[in-house]
Amino acid sequence: MAISISPGYRAAAIGVASAALLVGAFTIGAGRGDGSSAQAATRGNASSGPARITVTGTGTVTGTPNQLMLSMGVQVNGASVSSALTQANQAVVRVTAALRQRGVAATDIQTSGLSIYPNYRGNSQVPVGYGVSESLTATLNNLSAAGSQIQAAVQAGGNATTVDNVSLNLTDDGALLATARANAVHDAHAKAAQFARALGEPLGQVISVSSADQNTPIPFAGQASAAKASPVPISPGSQQVSVSVTVVYAA
Repeated sequence: MAISISPGYRAAAIGVASAALLVGAFTIGAGRGDGSSAQAATRGNASSGPARITVTGTGTVTGTPNQLMLSMGVQVNGASVSSALTQANQAVVRVTAALRQRGVAATDIQTSGLSIYPNYRGNSQVPVGYGVSESLTATLNNLSAAGSQIQAAVQAGGNATTVDNVSLNLTDDGALLATARANAVHDAHAKAAQFARALGEPLGQVISVSSADQNTPIPFAGQASAAKASPVPISPGSQQVSVSVTVVYAA
């Protein structure tokens, strides 16, 4: 059916049609805006996922150190670099030989430092001599013999001997770590169960587990004198092995 519009009514019809188009465009735009907001909210809810309970449990056990790390060396002064270095080398050779004779393996003795420096007197810029320091690290795996080993090394180095540090390590910690891990998991489960009861919800399955082990050596400053004839007393004491476990449960 053909529709004809007379000139008198053409402007009014065009105005009505334009208004209808504007209303339609506004309606579509508003619909798109509401749809985007709803979609964003849905994604936010979905990304949050199911409820979870995350706890950290700690397990700590105590053991007796079985290894001693000895950091020592020699320090000498000479009129020249050559003479000072020769004296230092000879002293280190004697120290190393003494340790080897007392049962320390060659693979457990390692050179750890060398320093050569000029010595000055007063404000003079001309060296009056030179100093040489050589250091080594020895791993002593028999604590019952460690005292006599240290004493022998100090005597061999004579008055040039320096002892920088001694630390005790717990190397045989496999069984201790296993116990600490079990205690940490038990601690984490107990904490998670407490949260679940407080929330009035059953504790779900384990989603993930991560752990961190810590075994800290016991350091103590030591000084030794060549004048002592008796072995250096060694007290191993105790050392803690700690494990921290983070467990995520479904709730």
